[in-house]
Amino acid sequence: MSTDLIQEARRQIEICNACRYCEGFCSVFPAITRQTEFDDGTINHLANLCHNCRGCYYACQYTEPHEFALNVPAALAEVRQDSWERLAWPAPLARTVQQHPMATIAMFVAAFCFLIFVVQMLPPDNGTGFYAYLSHGAMVAIFVPCFLLPLMAIAVSLRTYWREVGGQPIRLSELLNACKSTAQLKNLDGGQGQGCNFEQGDRYSNARRYHHQAVMYGFLLCFGATAVATILHYFFAVEAPYGLFSLPKLLGVPGGILLVVGSIGLGWLKVKADKTLGDRRVWGGEISFVLLLGFVALSGLMLYAATGSVLVRPLLAVHLAAVLAFFLLTPYSKMVHGFYRFAALIAEEQKKTRP
Repeated sequence: MSTDLIQEARRQIEICNACRYCEGFCSVFPAITRQTEFDDGTINHLANLCHNCRGCYYACQYTEPHEFALNVPAALAEVRQDSWERLAWPAPLARTVQQHPMATIAMFVAAFCFLIFVVQMLPPDNGTGFYAYLSHGAMVAIFVPCFLLPLMAIAVSLRTYWREVGGQPIRLSELLNACKSTAQLKNLDGGQGQGCNFEQGDRYSNARRYHHQAVMYGFLLCFGATAVATILHYFFAVEAPYGLFSLPKLLGVPGGILLVVGSIGLGWLKVKADKTLGDRRVWGGEISFVLLLGFVALSGLMLYAATGSVLVRPLLAVHLAAVLAFFLLTPYSKMVHGFYRFAALIAEEQKKTRP
C-alpha cells in the first residue's frame, strides 16, 4: 500500500471529520463520521466507496488557495487506483496496462484478430450464420478460458481487499441493500438527489449517472442475451442464428445500443471534466477502456447489421477480438471498479449495522 497516498488521504479525511460540512453528501461522509481514527484499511474502504461525484470539492472552504489544500476526490481516486493495481493478480500486468493503455488494447485486439483469422481458415464442415465461419466448438474453446480466468483474477483481488477493509460474512439483507444502491447508482446523485458536479464544476448534473446506468444496464442486457442463447443452445437444442424477435436479440440489440450511447457519453464527460479532481496518471487509461467497451458494442451491432454479406467474416473477427481483449483486460483496467465498488457498498452496509 502506498504510504504517501494513504497518509495524504488520511490527513484530508481527518480535516473533513473535524469540519463535517459535507455530512449530508454521498456515503463517504456518513462513513467518516462513525470514527475518529482511520487505519489503512478504512482509508482503502472510503476510497472505493467514493464515486468521484466531486460535490464535496466545490462545497469545501479548505480547497486551494487555503493552506489545508484539500482535494478529497483526487486523494481518494489515487488511493483507489493504487488499491486496484496493488491487489490485481498478477500486479505487474495492471501497471503495464495503465501505463500503456492504447498500445495494450491494440496489441490484444490485433493478436486475437490474427488468431481468429487463422481459425477461420479451417471452416466447419457445416453451420449457419456465424458458425459458418467459426464453429461453436472453436468459440467455446477460445471464450471459456478467456471468461473464467479474468473472473478468477478478480476473485483473488477482491478476497484480499475484503480482508483489508475488515469485511465479514455477508448477510442477505446487506447484499440486497448493496444491490439496490448499485441499481439506482445512488452515490452518483451527489447524496441529495440533484446530481453530481463531475463535468460542470459547481453546477449540478445527472448526466454522468444516466450514462453510467446506460452502460450498466446495457451490459446486463448483453450478458442476459448471451446467457439465454446458451440455455437455448444446450437445453432446448435451439441454435443460432436467432431472429430479430427472438429473446437473445430482444435483449442484445437494445443492450448494445445502450452500451454505445453510454460509452460515448461517459467519454465525452470525462473529456470535459477537471483532470485535477481525479488520478491524472490514469486518465488516458480510463478513456481508453471506455472507448474499448463502446467499440465492443458498436462492432457487435455492425456485425448483426451485416448478416448475410461479405463483411461478416472480417467483422466477426474484429468483434470477437475486441470482446476477448475486454474480458482479459478487465481485472487490470478501469472496468474492475464495478466489482470493488459493489464490495465497498456491501462492506458499508456491514459497518453501518454491525458493532
